[in-house]
Amino acid sequence: MEFDIFFSISQTEVNGYMPSERVMFENFFEQIDLADKLGFGTAWVAESHLSTEVQKGNPGAVIPHFVGEIGLNTDILQLAHRVFAKTKRIGMGSAIMNILCNGGPIAAAERVKTFLTLHGLDKAEKRTLTVGFASGRFPFINIPYGIVPRDAVEEAAWPVVKNKIFEEATEIFLRLLRGEVLSSDAVTKRWLSRPDFRSDADWQRVISAYGSDAEAIPVRPRWVFPNLKIVPQEPRMDLLRLSIGSHDPAAQIFANTLLPVGVFNLSITPGGEIEKTNERMKVHYNPAGGAWHRRLMPRTVLVFINDDPGRAAEQARAALSNYWRALEGTLDDEKVRRATDNALIGNAESIAGQVRSRFHAEDRLMLWFDFNNHDSKQVMKSMSDFMNDVAMQFGARR
Repeated sequence: MEFDIFFSISQTEVNGYMPSERVMFENFFEQIDLADKLGFGTAWVAESHLSTEVQKGNPGAVIPHFVGEIGLNTDILQLAHRVFAKTKRIGMGSAIMNILCNGGPIAAAERVKTFLTLHGLDKAEKRTLTVGFASGRFPFINIPYGIVPRDAVEEAAWPVVKNKIFEEATEIFLRLLRGEVLSSDAVTKRWLSRPDFRSDADWQRVISAYGSDAEAIPVRPRWVFPNLKIVPQEPRMDLLRLSIGSHDPAAQIFANTLLPVGVFNLSITPGGEIEKTNERMKVHYNPAGGAWHRRLMPRTVLVFINDDPGRAAEQARAALSNYWRALEGTLDDEKVRRATDNALIGNAESIAGQVRSRFHAEDRLMLWFDFNNHDSKQVMKSMSDFMNDVAMQFGARR
């Protein structure tokens, strides 16, 4: 079993306290320094863009009750350079990189290759960057970059069209990363058809907007460009791993026709879906990456560890309740219960038992200690307690 760590760098109000941005980053760097020393494998860092506070003032705000900024990391590549300069062993991962905003997939691929070139200038460097990539969690982040319906058909089919946009971006991103000369004319043409939609009524709304019956309706490309190739052209590709932030089987399979791509997993994903994904990827994982292993889909897990199990349960309940109030404006007891069921809560002995009973021996856990907690000393104690008293029981190396 492998143990990674997840950092949210979420500048939200907790018990009336809102740290400054400087304090948030100071906390992050002292925590990741400890994570390196404790032997965590990869540090996964959440990514966000644009002010959560400002979007609250716009019509249709998606998280109107959230106080603060849901994430301060806007660029895993800049952050990773600094982390690698300050640490010795730990890898870095994006959780996740939005490949639709900030210039789209062409710009994202070029930035990644630039990072790999600079990171790999030291021939002895072996620490990897795992780029978890997706389309972003909130629409307000993508709207300024033109990710909006362009006509009545796209308006009627928007949830499906968004998936097609991500497929297009994924193809461009991965083909450029593998070094192709590419134009938009060479990118797969995409279509809307009845199987894309949940119901006949949904499809009929699209047909009505289109204005005539059709078996399939073409989706116009989002990115139109002549032949191009990104630079630098000689990066250390051995220092890159890829992971797709989508639970759509078709997207996972398509990505793996291009390059070896793992799957980025969230803590709320049902166990049955995790097993189905592992079985599917045994068949469809790109053979250039070797055989599929469970470690290629790390599992996000909240951790509330305390010598007093009752205190750990109180901390979990308080943190999860505060989170759902902030995200949705109300306390959803069922969501708190489900999140609690997916968390590791208790003292070291209890948590070790939970790990044994709930996870496969070959799983890779992405442990989240800073969830709704700005007490850096407490977070670091939890990290230490887990690695010293729990992880060592599963063969973790220091």
